[in-house]
Amino acid sequence: MAEVDFERRLERLFADAPEFGDSEAFAARVERRLDRGWATRRVLIGVAGVVGGVIGASQLVLTNFAEDLQSATEGPARLLTAGVSQVAADSDWMSALSGAGNVIWLAAGLAGLAVAFVITRMIEEI
Repeated sequence: MAEVDFERRLERLFADAPEFGDSEAFAARVERRLDRGWATRRVLIGVAGVVGGVIGASQLVLTNFAEDLQSATEGPARLLTAGVSQVAADSDWMSALSGAGNVIWLAAGLAGLAVAFVITRMIEEI
């Protein structure tokens, strides 16, 4: 029985932490250190981001990235243009529908909007 009383008394002693005379000064000192550390961290992260951006941009410029990208996309661009012109020729039936074609596009747009709405609801539930 003595152990239970001792444990209860010990629990009460540790539940109520004593206040020190300099607790406010200590808290202010800790907050200043944290604020100074946070400001330093933000500045260092910003500087690292700028340095990384400059290095990345210089690498893109020095490697002629734009020219390589343009030459790499010439072939696929021709294929895409040919495919689009073929699809446009095959989809002349849409123009034969006159006003009904607009209804089909409107329905497709609304279906896409509904899918986007459902996806946002699902993301909110997660």
